[in-house]
Amino acid sequence: MNDIRRIMVVATDIKHSRETVHSGVSLARKYDAELVVLHVEHDPFGVDGWNLPFLSVDEEYKALLKEAKKNLEKVIQVESGSGLQVKEVIREGEPIGAIRKVVEEEKIDLLIFPAHEESRLEHFLFGRINEAIIRRLPCSILLLKQEADA
Repeated sequence: MNDIRRIMVVATDIKHSRETVHSGVSLARKYDAELVVLHVEHDPFGVDGWNLPFLSVDEEYKALLKEAKKNLEKVIQVESGSGLQVKEVIREGEPIGAIRKVVEEEKIDLLIFPAHEESRLEHFLFGRINEAIIRRLPCSILLLKQEADA
């Protein structure tokens, strides 16, 4: 593995994000690296998804994005402290493509990703994200084992 100068944490949800961001902060301090925290919002029912006839899905999706940004800011504020510079990035779209794009744009050396057993619903909506992450990204990857929600 090359020198670790830029670390990116993928914050998937508030439950898993705190531990994942904490690991990113710890490693960034240890290696004197820059830290990027990415949250990807994927709307499988939107324009690029299935276009199912749900009422107010667009409004609910926008509320989800707003809530994700608020939660991400809270997690970063709690975990970063002590003057560590943390760059927050929120993207919309298909998760693997969005993550890869940010990895390339930010020239990331190490990606920290929460790895948990994917539920049937997650697999149905998003595919096998953990496997795709490992195969497609051009950087080293640290998977943090997490328990799946029932």
